[in-house]
Amino acid sequence: MLVEEMMITDVYTLSKDDSIKTAVEGMKKRKIRHLPIVDRENSLIGIVTDRDIRSAGPSVFCTDEQKQFLENPLETIMTTDVITVHPLDFVEEVAAMFYQHQIGSLPVVKMGKLVGIITQTDVLKTFVELTGTDQPGTQIEIRVPNKPGTLADILQRIRHFHTNVQSVFIYPDKLKTETKIIVLRLGTIDPNPIVQTLKEHRYDILWPNVSGYHNE
Repeated sequence: MLVEEMMITDVYTLSKDDSIKTAVEGMKKRKIRHLPIVDRENSLIGIVTDRDIRSAGPSVFCTDEQKQFLENPLETIMTTDVITVHPLDFVEEVAAMFYQHQIGSLPVVKMGKLVGIITQTDVLKTFVELTGTDQPGTQIEIRVPNKPGTLADILQRIRHFHTNVQSVFIYPDKLKTETKIIVLRLGTIDPNPIVQTLKEHRYDILWPNVSGYHNE
């Protein structure tokens, strides 16, 4: 999935000359925590977060200082070295950037112009949709040899049960370098017949275990 498919395009922005007070009021009204700062050509020149405002501001008990602080322009607290993404970047790459840089949002820029913004919440929502965990179903985890054709064989055996495969994920096995873990999300509440068939064909089922199965 691409950034342009999930980004927010109706972005609330301000200029560097707008006051911190205006930003606080606008962010509170729209229930947002990240505010891109743009110039007259809609080019991104900075970003302000609720954390920036809290960190730069005086104590709430210093009333006069607080009032003066809120009248300052946003350029006095905005971050100018902004990490951005492109509309055609993949969501997996964006997730890695959130993890690597420990940030909460990424402005989306195309040809130097701000065209959207994407947040950690947007990525998490997309991940839930991609994995199918927002739909009723069952999860099966299988340890398999790292060789071509394995996944195709498993899906072919599941096909006979007329069960939809909602999602497929494959990740490295931390215990064995020569194997992979396949995670299948199936559109059924009773995976037992499928599990038994896979076991009969010598597949190593990690979940559901012998005592039961995972049902959501």
